[in-house]
Amino acid sequence: MAESDWRLDRIGSAHHGLNPTVLRRLDTGFAVIGDRQFLPGYSVLLTDDPAVTRLSDLPRPRRAAYLCDLERLAEAVERACARLDPAFRRVNIEILGNTDPYLHAHIWPRYDWEPDDRVRLPVWLYEEECWRGERHALAPRHDALRAAIGEELDRLGAARAPA
Repeated sequence: MAESDWRLDRIGSAHHGLNPTVLRRLDTGFAVIGDRQFLPGYSVLLTDDPAVTRLSDLPRPRRAAYLCDLERLAEAVERACARLDPAFRRVNIEILGNTDPYLHAHIWPRYDWEPDDRVRLPVWLYEEECWRGERHALAPRHDALRAAIGEELDRLGAARAPA
């Protein structure tokens, strides 16, 4: 698999170490930072099995484990974003699956600096430029944020490891 086509197979490229958005490998999938950072810290939990298309495809123990990983990533994003931006408000968590067919969950940080006409609405109503333009593309300027989320994932994982 060539590095240039990692977006065509996000899960396969993560398994092969070629997906540059991977923050950490978790028990049931991959914690990744989003390609778009108009809300800094936006992250996604990808399943590690592309054949899994919905949460209910997983056996109940694996389903619970996926939700545990989701909660861990959401808390890591919350902690990192709160530490880096005093205007951080909360995170929104969504499992949609309308575009990409594999199970994945979105973690959206929300901020007090968001425009009044957007802050209380779903992120999907943000203008097209946020989704397609280069201004909000993941870039080296997000490295400190990536590192902060990764560090929080590590802390939360260590805190939950059996003694």
